[in-house]
Amino acid sequence: MLVHGVGSNRAAWDPVFPHLDKRRTYLRPDLRGHGESARLTGPYTLRGMAADVIALADHCDLERFAIVGFSLGGLIAQRIALDHPDRLNALCLLSTVAGRSADERERVLQRRDILQREGPLTHLANAVERWFTEEFIAKNPEIIARRREQARANDPECYMAAYNVLAESDLGDQLDQIKTPTLVMTGENDIGSNTRMARLMHDRIRGSELVVLDKLKHSILLEAPQTVANHLNKFLAPHLPDHS
Repeated sequence: MLVHGVGSNRAAWDPVFPHLDKRRTYLRPDLRGHGESARLTGPYTLRGMAADVIALADHCDLERFAIVGFSLGGLIAQRIALDHPDRLNALCLLSTVAGRSADERERVLQRRDILQREGPLTHLANAVERWFTEEFIAKNPEIIARRREQARANDPECYMAAYNVLAESDLGDQLDQIKTPTLVMTGENDIGSNTRMARLMHDRIRGSELVVLDKLKHSILLEAPQTVANHLNKFLAPHLPDHS
């Protein structure tokens, strides 16, 4: 199960998907209010968004599965690992958050307030420097333009409902309860999902693995899809049934 981040949709996994182990079956849902899912009015809750994923697994008769969550998707994945540990074979937390410091909590809430005041889609579309390295922006203007257009296509109310979940949720003090085999991955220069939080997740989830991708910021799925897929393939192989 591949779960995207806020303001995105299942197409976020398109660059990564060609490099994933084809012996597996992958589900890429659109989160509520995103992509082709219903534009449900808020407020959203983390537990409610996790329940959406479990409902999809039930609909597909998936008793157990691995979950790979990016950003908000990683928070959803943490919630599922805590509430439904019997459903997971493996947990992969990509560019996500846990254990924010007081300053980090203040900054994300301030950013939430700016989004509400200035309009989330315009601000989101102009924030690419937070997502990509300068080199990637310079070499890939068409990808940057496409990402901006994808940002503008979001429903603003649904975006803010989902962003509130991202800004207000933190499961850092519960992570030591997670027993599922876990991979934590983030970019070295990710501002919001920083390496301190990644190491905190790694330290609190016993037996987890940690990968920090050199120089990268937040958008590791677009900027380094093959590297991300290689790490996922290697980590997931011993934890999933062999379908070869």
